[in-house]
Amino acid sequence: MMPSYTLSNLGTAVGKALQLTALLLCCLALTFWSLPAQAASGISPQLEEQILQVIRAHPEVIIESVDAYQQEQQRQRQLAQQAFLQEIKANPQAIIGESPTTGATDTKVVFLEFSDFQCPFCGRAYQTVKEFMAKHGDEVTLVYKHFPLFSIHPQALPAAKAAWAATQQGKFWEYQDALFTQQDKLGEEFYLEIVQSLHLDLEQFNRDRNLADSAIQQDMQLGQKLGVSGTPFFVMNGKAFSGAVPLEDMEKILAQVL
Repeated sequence: MMPSYTLSNLGTAVGKALQLTALLLCCLALTFWSLPAQAASGISPQLEEQILQVIRAHPEVIIESVDAYQQEQQRQRQLAQQAFLQEIKANPQAIIGESPTTGATDTKVVFLEFSDFQCPFCGRAYQTVKEFMAKHGDEVTLVYKHFPLFSIHPQALPAAKAAWAATQQGKFWEYQDALFTQQDKLGEEFYLEIVQSLHLDLEQFNRDRNLADSAIQQDMQLGQKLGVSGTPFFVMNGKAFSGAVPLEDMEKILAQVL
């Protein structure tokens, strides 16, 4: 609902207090955009014209109010991410859940990887992570989390479902090796080819693929809490970083968290 200000007085107040005008404009935007069409159409033409006059007189207020809103949203996201990163450090097992793990079993250093099997940057990061774990697998627990960017990678979700199904037969890491090393072959024929090469039970594999959505969605919701917007994204003992980072950078982060 619009506040009961007179717009002529408000126009004067704008010149003295930009914050008040910003509030008015935000209210107007919410009124126009969030209400049903019939409710928005109930605003009088006189009220609408007065508001437009204020906007014309002080267009900078729109930019300032939007900037302030975006900064506040960013601050809130950062606070939420920091709180969640602390939670990961405090209770890693709750975050790991039933996701596939490899490396150390003591979970003193938990290395979460959010990845997409069709993402080329994830393919590059895969090689680096493999080298990293070959050197530090005795002190680091690697945890794989699905984050398929299916809006831009059409095979990301089918590949994630196939890998999840392989997990149910204890073959996630072998299956993901095949997916990442042969990204150009992603597709139904290739998924079944891997099943055969790993000697998986095909009937169980197909059944499990149909049950994968919930688990993948849980991984994606976890990533969204952390602010993941692209892949690959990593969290090592509460320290987040992203991209196909070099091996030496991963090792520096390990040294920091240790």
